[in-house]
Amino acid sequence: MSPSNPLLSVTGLQKAFGENQVLKGIDFTVHSGEVVALIGPSGSGKTTALRCLNGLEIADAGTVGFTGGPEVSFSAGLKPKTAQILRSRSAMVFQGHHLFPHLTVLQNVSIGPIEVQKRPKDQVLAEAKKLLARVGLEAKADAYPNSLSGGQQQRVGIVRALMQQPDLLLFDEPTSALDPELVGEVLTVIKELAQEGWSMVLVTHELAFARDVADTVVFMDGGVVVETGPASQVLSTPANTRTQAFVQRLLHPF
Repeated sequence: MSPSNPLLSVTGLQKAFGENQVLKGIDFTVHSGEVVALIGPSGSGKTTALRCLNGLEIADAGTVGFTGGPEVSFSAGLKPKTAQILRSRSAMVFQGHHLFPHLTVLQNVSIGPIEVQKRPKDQVLAEAKKLLARVGLEAKADAYPNSLSGGQQQRVGIVRALMQQPDLLLFDEPTSALDPELVGEVLTVIKELAQEGWSMVLVTHELAFARDVADTVVFMDGGVVVETGPASQVLSTPANTRTQAFVQRLLHPF
């Protein structure tokens, strides 16, 4: 990681839904190969901030800039061409799986690269099969989503994101919709990707996992960043009393 050249810089991000000011000026950076975990209570603005990075949510103000690309300012809204700048650099893995029910697993993960990115079909299909094998789903290439477990569907979602060849992977509570016994198989894939050097922003309530896999933790509450620092510090000896209470409640509930 190069502290002087972040892969992603987020500055002054603001977003309101009616009278509810969800983001009140969020700043953070992500360096190449870094895993940044966004944590905080429900309603703190974590998911909204994450969705702004991919242009899925249009902030009211602030900027998002990837290295080597133009800085995207939200002050004048977000035109489709400008949103595509963000989506060409990052890929989202959602809470729900958002797979096309009428397409097979192989079709779900290959349709974007073939139809949107216009990459050669044979090349895309070969890469898709390799990645499905990478997450233990090579035998499910011709299956339809409704025949898969929640954990399998989420692994397909991860492959779909990887197929976009993004600079940055965005995970929005990737295990929150899963039965407890299926959580581990998804977290294992994410941990392996982190170990391979993928850059990630991860919204999660799995604090033990964040402590294990993240380099940096950003604790948000009430639409602001309360505390930022190395995961080992923020999740073990947080400096802010609000962070201390949150971490204690989730990591040591009894």
